[in-house]
Amino acid sequence: MSNVPAASALPRRDQIRKEAARLFAARGFLGVGVDEIGKAVGISGPGLYRHFAGKDAMLADLLVGISERLLDEGRRRAGDATAGGGAEGVLNALISGHVEFALDDRDLITLHDRELLHLKEEDRRRVRRLQRGYVELWVDVVREAFPALAGPDEEPVARAAVHAVFGLLNSTPHSLGPNLPQGERAGLPRDGMAALLHSLAQGAFSAAAQAAASSAAGAVGLPHETTTAAEEGLGPAGG
Repeated sequence: MSNVPAASALPRRDQIRKEAARLFAARGFLGVGVDEIGKAVGISGPGLYRHFAGKDAMLADLLVGISERLLDEGRRRAGDATAGGGAEGVLNALISGHVEFALDDRDLITLHDRELLHLKEEDRRRVRRLQRGYVELWVDVVREAFPALAGPDEEPVARAAVHAVFGLLNSTPHSLGPNLPQGERAGLPRDGMAALLHSLAQGAFSAAAQAAASSAAGAVGLPHETTTAAEEGLGPAGG
């Protein structure tokens, strides 16, 4: 998920997407008119209809598009990492991809949080279906990476951990001032913020595995101290 180029270097349809996302995120879908979007890209409002059927179509294109991109990119990263290593590498690849999304696509995160209800029902169902596929991809990888989360009773813990990590990563834009550049987050260089978020996500999954292992040990009456980290699944499988 590479950084978005400057609007002037984008094809016209992509310029419209970029400016629509920026304006919708700043003022809300209902607070932005077609003429404003056209002005932002240097064409008349009616000229937008050569590219999109209207505002509803722009919003659907943005929200369905990012949901498709996340799932496709997640699958690609998972496939590439699987070819080069085990579940730990796959999970790291997924985390890296979502961190990039959180840092580079803050407008789309804001749109998803606030404007999903304005989609037509068919488009909203499509977004939800894509999102479920993305979540399932992560849940499967997390359960493979952490043996303590692999059992059927631990599946809800793994799923909750995945949603918690998404919440953590996706909340990043909301903690920032509106005038901060895309490459700088909370006073940290972009690479430093990306490394911090990656570490926090890994820590959340390790904590979920530790909680599951502790619960399992208590259920069978075993003292927690007698189990090793590997037995608990606190580290990735095979690690």
